[in-house]
Amino acid sequence: MKRAVIVLAQGFEEIEAVAPIDLLRRSPVSVTILGLDSLKVKGSHAITLEADLLLQDYSGDFDALVLPGGMPGTTNLANSPYLIDFVQRADRASKLLAAICAAPSVLGKAGVLKNRKATCYPGFEDKLTGAAVQKEPVVCDKNIITSRAAGTALPFSLEIIHYLCGDECSKTIAASIHY
Repeated sequence: MKRAVIVLAQGFEEIEAVAPIDLLRRSPVSVTILGLDSLKVKGSHAITLEADLLLQDYSGDFDALVLPGGMPGTTNLANSPYLIDFVQRADRASKLLAAICAAPSVLGKAGVLKNRKATCYPGFEDKLTGAAVQKEPVVCDKNIITSRAAGTALPFSLEIIHYLCGDECSKTIAASIHY
């Protein structure tokens, strides 16, 4: 079974976290929610989610690392040296790195976008250090999937499922939600 970890920081964008959690849990992917600095994490629209573990306490293996955007969630992710190191180690191990909205800027800060295509929320393009910036809703380049905003959370999530489980699984999940 494939495993995904989703890191939540205070001020995350709720749709960008819940859509991947929900759709991945409908697929044969085990999902662990990691709190950046607390188990109860309040989103940018005052919805609180409870993490399974703190990022620093997670020692398991995983196939995908998912970063929701939102503000100040993205800033909190980017300001965590531990998270930046976690992203870099995941990239060196060729794990899937998936980030949406402003969160691809965290991948830029970690230096993992060099010579890769990526997209992000408009206005954050200069933070995609080394990337060939695209304007598509979802961009997949090797082990990196990026997406533009809350409105692209469903295709972003389905692309993660496609990457981890294949086209048929992704299409089945999409059909089950009438997407």
